[in-house]
Amino acid sequence: MFKVKYLAAGATALALMASTAMAEKVLRIQSVLPSTADEVTMLNEFGKDVAALTGGSLTIEVLPAGAVVGPRDIMDAVDAGLVEGGFAWTHYWGGKHVAANLFGAPVAGAGVGLDNIAFLSWFQYGGGKELYDRLWDEMGVNVKGFMLQPVGPEALGWFPKPIESMDDFRQMRFRAPPGMVGAAYADIGVPAVAMGGGDILPALEKGTIDAAEWCCPKPDSVFGFQKVLKHYYLQGLHQVVVNADMYVNRDFYDGLSDLEKKALEVAANASLSKSLSYRIFENGKALKDLTDNHGVILEDTPADYFTEYMAAANNALQAAADENAFFAEVWQSQKDFADTVVPFWAGAQASNAGLGKAHADTLK
Repeated sequence: MFKVKYLAAGATALALMASTAMAEKVLRIQSVLPSTADEVTMLNEFGKDVAALTGGSLTIEVLPAGAVVGPRDIMDAVDAGLVEGGFAWTHYWGGKHVAANLFGAPVAGAGVGLDNIAFLSWFQYGGGKELYDRLWDEMGVNVKGFMLQPVGPEALGWFPKPIESMDDFRQMRFRAPPGMVGAAYADIGVPAVAMGGGDILPALEKGTIDAAEWCCPKPDSVFGFQKVLKHYYLQGLHQVVVNADMYVNRDFYDGLSDLEKKALEVAANASLSKSLSYRIFENGKALKDLTDNHGVILEDTPADYFTEYMAAANNALQAAADENAFFAEVWQSQKDFADTVVPFWAGAQASNAGLGKAHADTLK
């Protein structure tokens, strides 16, 4: 009899535990992108990992751009608890705090040669994450952030004809990213215009702009830029590093269990690796399709672009550091890290790039 009662009590306890575990919390994340975007594909992968790690007690629901608020209002909506989470690129919030640029799109590799992989090393092991966690308080928002998706290096962009020098570039009304990255273009005389991804193709078709950048071969081809422009430049400095992240209302986050919080952390770390891997393969396939089937011509970026843009980037970085103490602290951390890491990593990557180019040249 005792054994039966014990088993019954145990079964009841297990049932209660299962019920509690399945008391589902839903984290609604509004993206700045439509549901068809590659970033949303990987955001859904992140959500699957979170659900699996929590046994279904925390699930992610991804909402497309405009579902609750406009893209530029996502941070305010998360801060106020109107939606539990948001997804965008960190530098979108450079208007709230200039240091957001150093986490989302440190212009020209922060001026010290950081690429997207070296940036992740700084973020995970060089003190970057601790500074990132402070960003939201510096910004004055009730948010917990999670970096999820490294995107760069981004292509310089699409042009209606070859550009032989920066003088040619300066004749083009050019869609550029917002914030410090776009401001550097303006500083070197490029008529830079910021607009959302979905607005670029209509603007090109109407002649409102002449040339444009968005990201990389796969996302660019999804937007259809190849329908209007055929000259594509891969090598650029403006967004060598680009990071998309998730913002969770801090009150919602504080209400999660320790296991659920750890699941978000673990799934976010997995997303950093998975997103890099996904991007390399998808962009490779897309570039081959663009050149093989859509008449796209790969061009070499003019040499004077690199010197002019780097000078403008360094001026912008120094000016921001002079004006904002937290920006200066983050940038100094990146510079100190680069002094140690870049000599090794750049040297290793130079040989890797040479090997890769040798193979690529055999395919032409």
